[in-house]
Amino acid sequence: MKKKGIKYVIKKGNEFYPSDEMKKIANITDAKIYEKANKDPVKFWGDLAKKGLTWEKDWNETYTEKLPYFQWFKGGKLNFSVNCVDRHLANPNKTALIWIPEPKDEKPIKISYGELYDKINKFANVLKSYGIKKGDIVSIYLPMIPEALISMLACTRIGAIHSVVFSAFSAEALKARIEDGKAKILITSDGYYRRGKPENLFKKAKQAAKKTTIQKIIVAKRTGTKTRGRNVLDFNEEIEKASSYCKPEIMNSEDTMFLLYTSGTTGKPKGIIHDTGGYAAQAYWTSKWNFDLHPEDTMWCTADIGWVTGHTYGMYGPLLVGATSLIYEGGPNFPNPGRWWKIIQDHKVNVFYTAPTAIRMFMKAPQKWITKYDLSSLKVLGSVGEPIDKESWMWYFRTVGGSRCPIIDTWWQTETGGTLINTIPGIGPFVPTVSGKSFPGTRHSIVDDEGRPTPKGKPGFLVQKSPFAPGMLHGVFNNHKKYVDTYWKKFKTMYDTSDGAYLQNGLIRITGRTDDVMKVAGHRLATAEVENAIHDNKKVDDVAVVPMPDEIRGQVPMAFVVLKKGKPSKKLEQELRKYVDIKIGPTARPKRIFFVSDIPKTRSGKIMRRILKALLINEKPKGLMTLVNPESVDEVKRIINSNS
Repeated sequence: MKKKGIKYVIKKGNEFYPSDEMKKIANITDAKIYEKANKDPVKFWGDLAKKGLTWEKDWNETYTEKLPYFQWFKGGKLNFSVNCVDRHLANPNKTALIWIPEPKDEKPIKISYGELYDKINKFANVLKSYGIKKGDIVSIYLPMIPEALISMLACTRIGAIHSVVFSAFSAEALKARIEDGKAKILITSDGYYRRGKPENLFKKAKQAAKKTTIQKIIVAKRTGTKTRGRNVLDFNEEIEKASSYCKPEIMNSEDTMFLLYTSGTTGKPKGIIHDTGGYAAQAYWTSKWNFDLHPEDTMWCTADIGWVTGHTYGMYGPLLVGATSLIYEGGPNFPNPGRWWKIIQDHKVNVFYTAPTAIRMFMKAPQKWITKYDLSSLKVLGSVGEPIDKESWMWYFRTVGGSRCPIIDTWWQTETGGTLINTIPGIGPFVPTVSGKSFPGTRHSIVDDEGRPTPKGKPGFLVQKSPFAPGMLHGVFNNHKKYVDTYWKKFKTMYDTSDGAYLQNGLIRITGRTDDVMKVAGHRLATAEVENAIHDNKKVDDVAVVPMPDEIRGQVPMAFVVLKKGKPSKKLEQELRKYVDIKIGPTARPKRIFFVSDIPKTRSGKIMRRILKALLINEKPKGLMTLVNPESVDEVKRIINSNS
């Protein structure tokens, strides 16, 4: 069934560039856009915001800055739900959302812009009927079901602040976020399906809400689990009795739209604040340009709504552009490794955005599960969550994209609100392992410890310079000190991303978190660089490197390796250590290599190096609720102990 499809890239040397076919359809193709934007970023973003969004009132000042705070479009007024839905109602029958349930005997559901508008208005009135008003916080603890999008946009319609919590988080994690925000309403579901089994979500939600500010729990029915209790309401019943129009609350551009808490792996979770106008502008234009998204396109971002990726590109970005968003409830390889690819075939997905962790998982699966499906509808492939290694990049390009789709290797964070470093499909070049350039109108630099620019090709700290991107965080909720200490203390006038990078032929290559930089015998080494070297060995499937204290050298690298072929042995360990000698040098040679079957990671694909560090020094690891594979921790601990 495999079809070739349109070839959107051509190869020139070791790089790829947009083909004539891509240039014909791309939203932007002129590389001069970077130079134009850099001359006056404030004017550039002002023009984009006017062109891309529907405003109720123009702003007085495009950008103001009094560090560590800054504002975009000050005095401007708009409503976010109007920009996502109302303005697209000239074609009310156009599909806004495609929902794919995990059980294969359940049919997908398509929701039009007209239907979505009706549900958002009704649920907004439900929230108002229970006392929710502008500025109130609503906690949302939902899986990947349509009610999640309805709830989020209903909040934005009335000016309530939504705080989405990942549905796989524990009751304790949810409770901490409810208490920090003092939420009045909790929206949840009775459960969801994961790998063929119903998961009871209501039980955790009810437990979390005890002795908090929660006044009502609104429950969407999904699995049929009983949801009795005082102040427990049925989502659908409430919508059915609500009136069908809710006048949108006109918001100031700088009003808070949502909170999104970081995972809390290093202590109390931080409530990242995102505003309305700046976030909307960045979400719209990064969706349009970075993913070359058109109204006729269908985009599938595989991230859960509990993460910022799910907010911006799973839900909001496609709707702002007037396109169609697809979301899927369940496991990526359930009931077989062909599930994702069948979804792409059946629903003619054009833009596909996922994490390197998922890519590597499918690399292990029999290729027949991919090659049997027609993926010719794909136009753009995206990668998010961590730096992608060359082998995974090339496999993604050849096997999923048929050697014809550009790969957009995106760098961004919960704090940035949207993608900020990558390559634009209509411009290029697309280089394996290299993210690309700062999005037009934003400025990044690579600096040393003192904040001075590093020589080209030398690794350093990735920082963002003024004027700061419109979608950036506007503080940490109720914690000014945390905001300053985390993002501004080190470089004062530059935003500290806590990521490392270096320039490669004028393009930015991300090396990983700077808290994952080792200092071995006085030499700075990024863990990602050592990981890439080990990963280049054909026997290696996955790898994580962490530093361990050493009396003589300060720190030494320790590696955790998942094998693709071969069996763990001392001989293989020595072979891989020598391999690093050749690739980087003896300084980077891991002191030990532990062979494991899996590495602790979050669902967004990030390796939890802090957990590995804790296990190495025999401390109790924290933040296990964020893991997609918590069982890996016990195995790693056992292997470390048996080799000590």
